[in-house]
Amino acid sequence: MEKTTVAEKTRAREGKYLTFKLGREEYGIEILKVREIIGYMAITAVPRAPEYIKGVINLRGQVIPVLDLRSRFGMDAAEVTEQTCIIVADVSQRGRRFNAGLVVDQVQEVLDIAGDHIEDAPQFGNNVQTDIILGIGKINDTIKILLDIDKVLDNVSIGEMSRDI
Repeated sequence: MEKTTVAEKTRAREGKYLTFKLGREEYGIEILKVREIIGYMAITAVPRAPEYIKGVINLRGQVIPVLDLRSRFGMDAAEVTEQTCIIVADVSQRGRRFNAGLVVDQVQEVLDIAGDHIEDAPQFGNNVQTDIILGIGKINDTIKILLDIDKVLDNVSIGEMSRDI
């Protein structure tokens, strides 16, 4: 079994990321995973869904499950503002691909992050789930937590909510 070199791992993570804010923290997801960004809209609640699943929206005839990333990450709820939006992402789960909406406080920009500006996520012990983090992007004096959106939504049974109307 071949081991992945540091250089190969770094090159695999470099690329364009859509950055967004949740509170004061800044995050990024691979731009190739982003289908579109839409303004916040009415979301139909799904009975007995976990708190972080806001519900579903009808986007041009397709039912899209919507998750609140603040709630998913255990953050306090926030008021919906003019800057609150939904990132529609292409998610792979158990061999199936579908679109999911992610409620974020504010979309920022698309950044091209070089591999040598991305470090591995620090290890915090068994109680902190760091496998959802692709890496930590260092941009000037700031850091962006680069998320593996498939792993963020792993163990969330939302794929079956995504259907054509």
